[in-house]
Amino acid sequence: MALKTDTLLVHIVDDDESVRKGLSRLMRSAGIESRAYESPQRFLAEVRNEGHACILADITMPHISGLELAAQLKAKGITLPIIAISARDDDETRQLARDLGVRFFLRKPVDDQALIDAISWVMQQDPQE
Repeated sequence: MALKTDTLLVHIVDDDESVRKGLSRLMRSAGIESRAYESPQRFLAEVRNEGHACILADITMPHISGLELAAQLKAKGITLPIIAISARDDDETRQLARDLGVRFFLRKPVDDQALIDAISWVMQQDPQE
């Protein structure tokens, strides 16, 4: 199944501006719409379950980590698939991410093609598709 980039939206949640800009450029070059958020709090204030969308979230952020974000989304009934990215890559973090429903986990620095492939994979698995 091909990635439906014409209707796909990727929410980018990362406290690092240069990472947000780089990921937004990558999404644009792949023909994918994106919205970038500098904090989990801002994202949580705006997010809703919507059609063909997924979340790309950093694990290590101040105040609310990517794992806490996943837990809050789950508690709110937001079922968008989550791809986690992190410089912190250990068994405990990966297991917590899996327990919270994170669909894919990538280590920083993220390979561009691996990220696009991960987005394609989670969107093919998404029951909202």
